[in-house]
Amino acid sequence: MQMNGSERIAAPKQAVWEALNDPAVLQQCIPGCDKLEKISDQEMTATVTLKVGPVKASFNGKVTLSDIDAPNGYRISGEGAGGVAGFAKGGAQVRLEEEAPDVTVLHYDVDAQVGGKIAQLGGRLIDSTARKLAGEFFTKFGSVVVGTPVE
Repeated sequence: MQMNGSERIAAPKQAVWEALNDPAVLQQCIPGCDKLEKISDQEMTATVTLKVGPVKASFNGKVTLSDIDAPNGYRISGEGAGGVAGFAKGGAQVRLEEEAPDVTVLHYDVDAQVGGKIAQLGGRLIDSTARKLAGEFFTKFGSVVVGTPVE
């Protein structure tokens, strides 16, 4: 599955970059994220609980940052295992563009794969769930960066 899009954030590029590299901010924004711990400047571990259709699973995995071009963007990759539910892996190329001194456009290109029980649910359900989760992440991320609460 692949998807792309952009999110306009009312904050300076440097502030958006710092938030993209802050595990506390990312944990707040990732739907279902129970834990996100920084191991190094390029690695984190995560525990995320997700529900896709009738399947709910907790995934334990690793997140890696690469192709780092501060403060312009990076590639974020991750993979996680959810026991009998299966696995998920993928990544996103993230690019920041300064639209104005206090406005940044975050562009993303995402690719993801799932396997196991989750993959048996069908592509349409998986795609719609992935799009919903990505939308929730970027909406919440933009709100956290600018300091406005999201319900």
